[in-house]
Amino acid sequence: MTVPAPTLLIREAACLATQDDAGHEWRGASVWCRNGFIEQILPAGEPLDPWLAQADEVIDARHHVVLPGLINTHHHMVQSLTRAVPAVQNAELFSWLRGLYPIWRGLTPEMVRVSHQVAMAELLLSGCTTSSDHHYMYPNGIRLEDSIEAAQRMGLRFVASRGSMSVGQRDGGLPPDEVVETEDAILRDTRRLIETWHDPSHGARLQIAVAPCSPFSVSPSLMRESAALARAYGVRLHTHLAENDHDVAYTRERFHCTPAEYAESLGWLGEDVWHAHGVKLDPTGMKRFAQTRTGVAHCPCSNMRLASGILPLRAMLDLGVPVGLGVDGSASNDAGHLLNEARQAMLLARVRRSLEPLGCDSGPQEMTPRDALRLATRGGAQVLGRPDIGQITPGCCADFALYRTDTLALAGGAVHDPVGALVMCSSGQADITIVHGEVLVREGRLTRLDIEPLIEQHNRLAQSLVQACTT
Repeated sequence: MTVPAPTLLIREAACLATQDDAGHEWRGASVWCRNGFIEQILPAGEPLDPWLAQADEVIDARHHVVLPGLINTHHHMVQSLTRAVPAVQNAELFSWLRGLYPIWRGLTPEMVRVSHQVAMAELLLSGCTTSSDHHYMYPNGIRLEDSIEAAQRMGLRFVASRGSMSVGQRDGGLPPDEVVETEDAILRDTRRLIETWHDPSHGARLQIAVAPCSPFSVSPSLMRESAALARAYGVRLHTHLAENDHDVAYTRERFHCTPAEYAESLGWLGEDVWHAHGVKLDPTGMKRFAQTRTGVAHCPCSNMRLASGILPLRAMLDLGVPVGLGVDGSASNDAGHLLNEARQAMLLARVRRSLEPLGCDSGPQEMTPRDALRLATRGGAQVLGRPDIGQITPGCCADFALYRTDTLALAGGAVHDPVGALVMCSSGQADITIVHGEVLVREGRLTRLDIEPLIEQHNRLAQSLVQACTT
């Protein structure tokens, strides 16, 4: 395992895209970091000899675009074990879940740890430095600590969401009764996790969020009590909402209201809340999200994969809804490349505009490459309530994603616009990924572990998990 250097100099970047309030992009600038935080941005032409003499590590960025580390606001990492399962390749959300619940019932603590390491490796290699994860099934002795252990092994900045399901099929919910928990047990364990693991400090590497799963798998009482618990401890709240038409129909039939009305009635709107998807929020609901500064995790690849619909992204942003990006579950994406998610968000927003009636003339301006990168950085930081990440600014965490400008994917693009090319061109891997001053990806390789044995172990577990359900 590597040890982070106390001082770090990223020197003379081909382009430093800060994502600060003004959106500054500097050619030839350098960044000085100490003990995991950014101390100073040095403009092009600044004599570097004093900094070079002090630096424990120097990274030559003359052939790199340097971004703040990307931020993933929604994931189900354990699902990497069930990617591309044939039985659900062509299913929409509810039938997809019904097909996978019986498989997930066989999950073990080892499977959680290994699958999370695989998912985190994929994120790190794409330039992601912070991720949340929404884990909501706990059979066979699984605890959220299994996810946390994986994050500590990989070095990723992590928001571990204590998910839960309490309403099974017997009570009108979607999940099988065998995979739900009692509400007392859920609340008791959530409280324990917050008290044990949550770090509210500036630069925290690990935080806990309270995350009952969805309207079709938890009760209104658990939603209310979860919100009260989270606010008593000052932690954030997360759930799924308005993901597709079946999701909306369930809420209307069972609770006689729209998803946004349901969330508001339970205390699930506010600056400390973010909802995954929101694809089918109605105009009034979007306005309430904007007024209350309630966040949305936009998951374009998953929404396309499951044919859930197209988020009205530009409308939400124009209203002032905080929006970040999420890769969503590894079995509904079926990938975890966050830079590619930014590209898909841009393309899908443009497609949505093309479906509007004639007379709408914004077209490609609906979402620019820089708008998409903003979602992947500052947008994610806002949704997770983290002003200390998502930008290259003194005082913020030393989290960076460095992409080479001389690759095949960017050939001809980087010479014209190296920042825009990251989204317009094919989504390449990060050359260097840094979390809290520690280089976790160097020359496109993980520094803390060898990926090949991990993949081999992961594939064995994935095969045994699915075979156990089908034999």
